Amino acid sequence: MGLEAVLELETSTVAHRPRADRDLDLLEALRLHEPAAAERLVTTYGERAYRLATSITGNEQDAEEVVQDAFWTVVRKIETFRGESAFGSWLYRSVSNAAYQKLRGWQSRGRDLSLDEVLPAFDAHGRHVGLMADWSARVDDPSVQTELRVALTSAIDELPPVARTVLVLRDVEGLSNLEIAEALGLSVTIVKARVHRARLFLRKQLAYVMTTLDAPTATPCDSSIR
Repeated sequence: MGLEAVLELETSTVAHRPRADRDLDLLEALRLHEPAAAERLVTTYGERAYRLATSITGNEQDAEEVVQDAFWTVVRKIETFRGESAFGSWLYRSVSNAAYQKLRGWQSRGRDLSLDEVLPAFDAHGRHVGLMADWSARVDDPSVQTELRVALTSAIDELPPVARTVLVLRDVEGLSNLEIAEALGLSVTIVKARVHRARLFLRKQLAYVMTTLDAPTATPCDSSIR
């Protein structure tokens, strides 16, 4: 059990992605610009789209704006949907891209994860200077889950926009590298590299938390003991 066990997977769309044929009626209503079509779209996909936007932006207000903008774009540009993928997948890619652009709008565009941030520390002789205990088996331990979730959320918040977005789409939403690349307008190579570095960064942060939790607690000295 590794990092993926700590990530929130209830928003995963891997096993529950809607098939295009389930949306034929909705698609027809949108293309005909029926008055209730937009409401049906929100009812069908609003909750999951909001969770996705929140996971990427980390901000409920921004997530609401992202979903509103993305859904409005879908309604206005429904003619651009060619049916090459499931309608739900196409919509989620629109939400993902909108959330990514929102995230880039208020975070530094030039920052990226350096190797120093993601790799363990070594001394001048190339020897690892930190603890390397395998803590992955403890992610299901109720006594540490709260601390892990807090640390995970904090670590994700520190990720640059690209790294954060691709990590959420890959490890939470279960999209393939190709789907992520198409959604964000990136190359597959860049997506793979950003996902890898983001995972290394999170592992390093969580390992530090686990090391801190496992450290022995100092007890005050009793002056009566000689």
